[in-house]
Amino acid sequence: MGYWRSLRWKIALLVAVACCSIAFIVGVLVHGSTYDRSMNDVAAKAYTALDGALATERGSADGADGVDVAHVVYNPEEMPAELVRKAREDGQADLYDESRRYSPRMWAAQRLDDGALAAVSLDMTPDQLSRRALDRNMSKYSLATLAVIVPLSAVAAELPNRRLRRVARTARRIASGDLAARTGVGRRTGDEITEISASVDTMADSLQDRLLNEQRFTADVAHELRTPLMGLVTSAGLLPEGEATELVRDRVRVLRTLVEDLLEISRLDADAEQADIRPVPLGEVVAESVARTGLVARVTVSGKPVAATDPRRLDRIVANLVTNAHRHGAERGHGRERATVEVTVGDGVVVVRDHGPGFPESLLADGPRRFRTGVAERGRGHGLGLTIALGQAQVIGATLTFANAADDGGAVATLRLPG
Repeated sequence: MGYWRSLRWKIALLVAVACCSIAFIVGVLVHGSTYDRSMNDVAAKAYTALDGALATERGSADGADGVDVAHVVYNPEEMPAELVRKAREDGQADLYDESRRYSPRMWAAQRLDDGALAAVSLDMTPDQLSRRALDRNMSKYSLATLAVIVPLSAVAAELPNRRLRRVARTARRIASGDLAARTGVGRRTGDEITEISASVDTMADSLQDRLLNEQRFTADVAHELRTPLMGLVTSAGLLPEGEATELVRDRVRVLRTLVEDLLEISRLDADAEQADIRPVPLGEVVAESVARTGLVARVTVSGKPVAATDPRRLDRIVANLVTNAHRHGAERGHGRERATVEVTVGDGVVVVRDHGPGFPESLLADGPRRFRTGVAERGRGHGLGLTIALGQAQVIGATLTFANAADDGGAVATLRLPG
């Protein structure tokens, strides 16, 4: 049936409200018109009956041939007070009396030459029943029409609703990174939904072209830098020992790491990476990865977990997370700072946390972005470490999530390997 707040049911509700409004307005107009016509006809009939009754009582030869003689009332106390007042003021008057609900009457009164009043009343019960029957029939057929029109409108609204849902699904896929997603309408012209679909496809084409250009540019830059960088590495190794030489070598190492990261990013963007999955002792692999970084971290392993994964890519993920935690997670307190990184290994789960200022809100909301480190207190860097870790996690089918600890706000990265 679909979600009740969807456009389909809103259209059906709008049609139902419109139909009800039309039925109500038409019903009121027809009821009022019928009532007015009935009052005019019966009032004229009452005046005719009064004239005929008075002529008969006077013995007029003209009489009211063919007209039933009504009973004439001369006592004002037997007449409605409003009728008496109008008749005395205007000389004649008529009044529809509904004081008795199931026995309404139409009165016609006339002031005689001697000032007395004469009146007759006609039974309006048949007329009342006829008008009520008309109202019931209008209500019944209006409901019957609604019972047909509303479902038909809901069915008719399903086609554009389905097309809009397809556009929404395509937009969500594009937002999640699937730039190959398309609505499938091509470049056809048509209604507004077709135009929206074509606009979404055009937007996806533009985004895909820009992303491909960015990826090609990154790969080209990394490859172009690699050759002169190798010459810099060799030249730095030939320099005489000294403080300046060590500074040059350090900067060359940083540049070499950046170029290698760019090359790895370009391979991940091109989907050229293939995982070599095999069972590995998770605790041992993580401990060795931490040790190879040369950084201090407290590793805690629960049991003897075994995971089916690519150990080389897992090593790259853990190394990047630990390096990032050391670079940005200095613990503040007791008048000094120290880098405390904790690595916890469980059944298919690796958690790396620090005690620094935590991840910035932009990273928590949108994930890591290359060449963006977030806020100043997170330290310096080119912002590729977490991006590479996330890309490698996707290659091995794992999920990598980022959060801030509730107790001290330190950054927490959680890697969940596929079961």
